[in-house]
Amino acid sequence: MEYASKSLGEIVAADFRTAALFREAGIDFCCGGKMSLGEACRKKGLDPGKFESDITALQVSPIAPSLNYNAWNPGFLADYIVNTHHTYVKKTMPELVAYTEKIARVHGDNHPELREVATLFAAVSKELDQHLRNEEEVLFPAIHALLKGKNDEAAALVRSEIDRMNGEHEFAGGALDQIAVITKGYQVPEDGCTTYRVTMKLLEQFEEDIHVHVHLENNILFPKALSL
Repeated sequence: MEYASKSLGEIVAADFRTAALFREAGIDFCCGGKMSLGEACRKKGLDPGKFESDITALQVSPIAPSLNYNAWNPGFLADYIVNTHHTYVKKTMPELVAYTEKIARVHGDNHPELREVATLFAAVSKELDQHLRNEEEVLFPAIHALLKGKNDEAAALVRSEIDRMNGEHEFAGGALDQIAVITKGYQVPEDGCTTYRVTMKLLEQFEEDIHVHVHLENNILFPKALSL
């Protein structure tokens, strides 16, 4: 099979439209991007042949330039990540910390899992707050410096920071995956109030944005930066 031996990250980097196929199947293409499509399907009990057909069908139409992240200059991609994903995370995280704490306080007796959700998201928020700062103040400036020419100090920073960032991505992605499992896919019970519904929707959107965010870094930006 053409795609079964390829990594998930490689497939999505080549055509971002495939992300929707993996997301629908519950396959992690960002933190789990190094796994091959065949291995991911075996773990989920899915037919890789179906993905082969769906991915091949996508090739009939060209990729829109706005989705062809793999063709972007790494400096431009770093700026895009800051202006799009970092801005979203910084705006949404404080709201979600407040919302998850509120529904845990109001509905925690009937739905004790919400207390774990609030604890997990608070940990994600603390981790990402420092993570984004390090990217904006250390890693991304080092990438821009490398693009201007040979720079041993910047190269060393890029290597060390990327190693650390990958570990932090694993933590945040794992915690958000755990929240999705705890909430049974962000389901709202019959006694859930409007704030409960808003919180679940925001959590779902936040996880989806993080998946794209981490994919752009792990599978496209970081490999490009390491090759400079």
